[in-house]
Formats: sequence, C-alpha cells, structure tokens
Amino acid sequence: MYLFYKHIKDKKIHIFIISFSIFIVLNIIENYVHYNIGRHTDSKNIVLSMPSKSDWTKIIIVMIIFAFLQGGFTYLLD
Repeated sequence: MYLFYKHIKDKKIHIFIISFSIFIVLNIIENYVHYNIGRHTDSKNIVLSMPSKSDWTKIIIVMIIFAFLQGGFTYLLD
C-alpha cells in the first residue's frame, strides 16, 4: 500500500482510496448483520449464519458498486 501511495501524488485519489476502503470494511459487517436479520426474522434470539457463496457474490457486487459511488462523490466534493 505504501508503494502505491508514494507513486500517486494526487490527494483526491488518496481520499478516494481511503473512502473506498473504509466503506468496504464497514459495509461488509453491516451487510452480514442485515443478511442475518432478514434471514432469521422469525427467531427471537440472535442467529448468525454464513451466506451462501452466491449470496456473498451478490453482496460483494453491490458493495463494490456503492463503494465506487461513495469514493467518487467524496472525490468530487473535495
């Protein structure tokens, strides 16, 4: 990461990368919780289960799209 950071001098790109990365990390946790809430709505206890491979693929695709939007808007508004 440091080598990548050193070679790119544009601060807006750094903001985009940082915003994108933070969004991905926080959203993976949020999406996992929302998946389990939706999956186990009838349960009175907290139940955590892993999404299937196809569900993870859908979750990650949506996250990447919104991470690019988040990073792009942050880039434009800086």
